[in-house]
Amino acid sequence: MLSKSSLLSSSKAERKDQIFNLPLPTAVEGRDAAGRSFQEKTVLFYISHHGASFNLVNSITLGSKLKLIIDLPPSLSDDQNLKLVISGKVALVEANHSHHSRHRVSLRFENKYFIKADG
Repeated sequence: MLSKSSLLSSSKAERKDQIFNLPLPTAVEGRDAAGRSFQEKTVLFYISHHGASFNLVNSITLGSKLKLIIDLPPSLSDDQNLKLVISGKVALVEANHSHHSRHRVSLRFENKYFIKADG
């Protein structure tokens, strides 16, 4: 199993430069703008130790709390089927000009996360 230090560097100097720009399949859970619970599959297009960005069909409001369940690539998980589960608050919602039915969402992470085996 991955340790916290193998995913997120413990050095602040190293953290500043750790940005992953690879598509990661992700499930997003939370409440939409009307207060209804939802779960939506998407793909992260940006992730760092501060937060992540992705597209959603569901409308959400600034400050909403969302949970991400991210499929970790086999190369980062010693060929195990692992998921990173992390929560955060919506920091930015903007129109996605290439996909009019989706919103581009930026999430700022809270400090708590865990890794679980899928299965």
